[in-house]
Amino acid sequence: MDTKKVRVRFAPSPTGGLHLGGVRTVLYNYLFAKKHGGEFVLRIEDTDQSRFVEGAEEYIMKCLEWCGIEPDESPLKGGPFAPYRQSERKANYAQYAQQLINDGKAYYAFDTPEELEVMREKYKMEGHSAQYDNRTRAFMRNSLTLTADEVNTLLAANTPYVIRIKMPVGETLLFTDMIRGAVSFDTSLVDDKVLLKADGMPTYHLAVVVDDYLMKITHAFRGEEWLPSAPVHLLLWRYLGWENDMPEWAHLPLILKPDGNGKLSKRDGDRLGFPVFAMDWIDPRTNEQTTGFRERGFLPEAFVNMLALLGWNPGVEQELFSMEEMAALFSMDRVHKGGAKFDYEKAKWFNHQYIQKTDNVQLAELIKPQLADKNIIATDQKLIQVIALVKERCHLLNEFWEQSYFFFVTPQTIDTAAIQAKWSDTAKSFFQSLQTNFIASADWSHDNIETIFNNTIIDAGIKKGEAMLPFRIMLVGGKFGPGVFAIAELIGKEETIKRLQNALASL
Repeated sequence: MDTKKVRVRFAPSPTGGLHLGGVRTVLYNYLFAKKHGGEFVLRIEDTDQSRFVEGAEEYIMKCLEWCGIEPDESPLKGGPFAPYRQSERKANYAQYAQQLINDGKAYYAFDTPEELEVMREKYKMEGHSAQYDNRTRAFMRNSLTLTADEVNTLLAANTPYVIRIKMPVGETLLFTDMIRGAVSFDTSLVDDKVLLKADGMPTYHLAVVVDDYLMKITHAFRGEEWLPSAPVHLLLWRYLGWENDMPEWAHLPLILKPDGNGKLSKRDGDRLGFPVFAMDWIDPRTNEQTTGFRERGFLPEAFVNMLALLGWNPGVEQELFSMEEMAALFSMDRVHKGGAKFDYEKAKWFNHQYIQKTDNVQLAELIKPQLADKNIIATDQKLIQVIALVKERCHLLNEFWEQSYFFFVTPQTIDTAAIQAKWSDTAKSFFQSLQTNFIASADWSHDNIETIFNNTIIDAGIKKGEAMLPFRIMLVGGKFGPGVFAIAELIGKEETIKRLQNALASL
């Protein structure tokens, strides 16, 4: 790596929810920048106005904020290379497209949508790939087939046109990918991509090269699905005279379906019951809601940690890392070439680890909205005590209620069938005595509740194991929950006695 200050960028299109593959791309850019004391830029690639979705840009920024990834420069924050939305940089691009035409590296194409469709159908029928390339351009209406006078007449009449790159024939293009090593392309197989559209907006191909150059980007990391576009971008860097300033590239592996068979999509998440977006996304065009990791009950630190290891091997046994630790260890040569299978159970394992690590006071703030949704009023002290008892049972924050509701409300039903299997007059007599002894006790502490319970067992002459399960079911409704004496202590003496009475009555 040379001595230039590292500058990386994430350049999403504001077209919808942020897929976890997109978040991982952001994360790898961010970790690389932090490792090398560089800068991370967020640039919005909104040149395709037909795909622009209201609210998507704000959503992307909120996702990054939730993940703890703060850009050094962005549309919100500004910076020395503003503006950071490509739609606001429109005036920049036409001059470079014109330069390419003047140098014979690009051309005007005046073909109508109907003419393009006729060409595609013709070549499909002949068994060729239906793309606008070195073969088909000779039969189309463009500045390579028309005379200079014809071109000037069309331009003077404001005839709609696009500007296409003129791909050379039979050249081999090479570049070194930071993950894949040497990569080569045969230019004869690449089509003449559109660089400037009829509305004067650049396509991704021109905009990404111009903006990376103007914003002094040193490293460009993107998904491997962009690899086929690399020859166009390599030539643009060369044709515009900026080859020495071209960033180093890394094409990141795909995140695969759990069975490894193809790229993970939103449909896979819907089908298999897990999120693939960072946060809830409501598509304003269809009102369709897609669940995100945040709303499913993931902590951002767990989500980011899990994502980092989905395709990167830090080279140590450790699995749990803070952002700072990941940045210190991060290197592109330890990112895998092959795709990484997404494992939702492993994702939940990470979240469980982070729930255990998180301070109970902090967890209480995250869980309060769940109680508010159910109109439950609880003191902070009680909520923190409950969290301490149940957090080890929660893989997701959203599981908190089902693991702890009995601390806040009397269970509506109890599993009497599980009690009746071993119910007897002796057991009934024991619980009646236990109730009496609880009423008489002035000390309602965990240890004293257990002492009363044990003494009552001795007096009744039954085994502790025979009494513990029915006691648990009477308090919580089923065979689950933390330590039963801790439950009794926290719900209080009056509530414990009331639940015993209710259970005895229903038995």
